[in-house]
Amino acid sequence: MPVAHRPARSLRVLLHPPNPALAIQLGLQPDIEVVRDQLARPAVALVEEADSVGELLAEDPECRVLVLTGSAHPGLAAAALAAGAAGLVLRDGPVDDLADAVRRASRGETVVDPTLTGP
Repeated sequence: MPVAHRPARSLRVLLHPPNPALAIQLGLQPDIEVVRDQLARPAVALVEEADSVGELLAEDPECRVLVLTGSAHPGLAAAALAAGAAGLVLRDGPVDDLADAVRRASRGETVVDPTLTGP
């Protein structure tokens, strides 16, 4: 959505590494603006690797970081949260669920997709 049509206080989200397809999908949300780098001071960063959490938080401790994953791996949720992530979400789930997770993380909630918590 063009910036002129966004609410005055859109939620800035960083994709690390960049993911053009996901950027387009998230960018269609009326309250989410996908930014290119941390200089834009994103409220939430979506990362592919739990190892990236510490790096992003070192640059901006106020940024909430969500780890994207394709499936549950033993210990992944615990490792991501221990690294300082705000949560763990499915990479290929519905974009509305991902957008909701971004909004919740920006409000300070810990977000772990229930399908990733295991039995």
